[in-house]
Amino acid sequence: MSRKPIADHALLSDCRTAALTTRDGSVDWLCLPRFDAPSQFAGILDDAAGHWSIRPSDGAFKSRRYVEDTLVLETVFEAGDTEVVVTDALALGLNDHAHGIGAHAPHLLVRVVECRGGDAEVDVEFEPRPEYGLIHPLLTEIEGGISAYGGADRLILTTPVPLAIAEGAARGRARVAEGGPLAFALHHAYLDGPPARVWSQQELLRRLARTEHAWRTWSDAHQAYEGPWREEVRLSGRVLQALTCQPTGAIVAAPTTSLPEAVGGERNWDYRFTWVRDASLTMGALWVAACPDEATRFFSFLTTTAAGAVDEELSLQIMFGVDGRHDLTERSLKHLDGWRSSRPVRVGNGAWDQRQHDVYGELLAAARRLADYLTDMDDATRAFLVACADAAAHHWRDPDQGIWEVRGEPRHYLHSKVMCWAALDHAVALADLLRAHDRVPEWTRVRDEIHAEVLRRGWHPEVGAFTRDFDSTDLDASALTLSMTGFLPGDDPRVVATIDAIAAGLTDKRGLVHRYRAPDGLEGDEGTFLLCTFWLAHALALAGRKDEAVEVFERTLAYGNDLGLFSEEIDSTTGEHLGNFPQAFSHIGLVNAAWAISQLVPPEDLDAR
Repeated sequence: MSRKPIADHALLSDCRTAALTTRDGSVDWLCLPRFDAPSQFAGILDDAAGHWSIRPSDGAFKSRRYVEDTLVLETVFEAGDTEVVVTDALALGLNDHAHGIGAHAPHLLVRVVECRGGDAEVDVEFEPRPEYGLIHPLLTEIEGGISAYGGADRLILTTPVPLAIAEGAARGRARVAEGGPLAFALHHAYLDGPPARVWSQQELLRRLARTEHAWRTWSDAHQAYEGPWREEVRLSGRVLQALTCQPTGAIVAAPTTSLPEAVGGERNWDYRFTWVRDASLTMGALWVAACPDEATRFFSFLTTTAAGAVDEELSLQIMFGVDGRHDLTERSLKHLDGWRSSRPVRVGNGAWDQRQHDVYGELLAAARRLADYLTDMDDATRAFLVACADAAAHHWRDPDQGIWEVRGEPRHYLHSKVMCWAALDHAVALADLLRAHDRVPEWTRVRDEIHAEVLRRGWHPEVGAFTRDFDSTDLDASALTLSMTGFLPGDDPRVVATIDAIAAGLTDKRGLVHRYRAPDGLEGDEGTFLLCTFWLAHALALAGRKDEAVEVFERTLAYGNDLGLFSEEIDSTTGEHLGNFPQAFSHIGLVNAAWAISQLVPPEDLDAR
């Protein structure tokens, strides 16, 4: 069982996969070579499932930061009068640049140790456990490193100091001289692919420098946001970029699996896949936080992947593997104890074959926002987007599982209806780009029909708010998006009443917002949702209530970890992070709420935040 707080972790990414490292210098999560590949280290889910630590023999954590405008992590330890600095990065390619970051990533984790103010000793412990801890690989000493064979994988650890092999791990102590860095690295290869190898010290230092340069080049070319909370928005943009997968253009919801929504509970899901909804919202947020020149690649990925996924009933599969796989069948890893004994640990996601009709709206909203980047859209992509609009028109009356993919009976969720309206509204606006003028009369007719029905059955006069599903009295935070979609103006009295009802009925003592409180077919509780709380700030901004929007936004911002990263949820009792980490949804909410508030803040006040 792992007990380290989720918020203690930091994200590394090469835009193909991700690693999570802890404040005490341990890599506790790494899947190679892709986000959804079996893990090599899964210590975050079970202490016995592998890790790679480098830390002072006698020292304590002092601070950590991302090197400016990068996702290169620098962790500082105090060791007497000396500072030990560990710099970590998933290496990018030598030829990676602003418009192709991650395209040439070598599947290489680089860790460089140096001292400031004297010499120090560091302890190194390398304990790989491929396939989620199932395999204890054969470790063999080779010149300049350690070879680890296990299953279909081969790992090569480059180490400038000798390590002793025992009990499936390699351990040793190294003396680091001031001014003389030591570079370690882990290189991955499949047994039937190009070989992994030992890297020279010069190569590794060069790779680290080039990785810093590549991230800075990307940031310089893309990150033009200059509104309030500039650094937080720009970091969120880098996090969202880090969750994109080269070479396909897929975007994962989070790089982890089974970090729970409640300690010890069963709400533990695998988020290492591309949800059409989440990925579309990510593209929209990148429009604010970073120039989304990946738009064409993203829509091409969806068009190609969804071939055959818009079925004879015009239903779009809601999620895919980063390689375009359709079958994401869920299974449990019974040998893993889970983070703080939160079981089961799941691989795959059983929601893959659900019907969630809101996806059409999010997808077409992204296409509309990114239309300037899609002028070269091919006929197949046009046909796909037209089919999605037709699907919204066809299915809007059908019940579904909704945005929260509830694992109970389908319902007539308000949010799903509103997003079907949004799909058609965007499709009408995109008719020129889609070359679909013949569809406009029907799209317009159904759009207006949905609008009328939502106003008739979505508003509950006794509650005084829009509610979770038609004719229901239950509140749901997704109703906060009514003004964000353009369905109603932000200052419409019904929208304002809904904002106030959700703030009163779904907000906990910390001022953070729950998704809902109604039963959802699963045992146990969950934390407050950071996305929903950012939605509250966003909706308040659209209602013209700037001071309240700023208060909610800054309250939520304070729950980021020391690096500014957010998980999915916050525990109402302890204030701890819960859920998969870092979570795209949370960073999307941050970016969009900051943008909405920035439209209300006078330019002369921008420097104040």
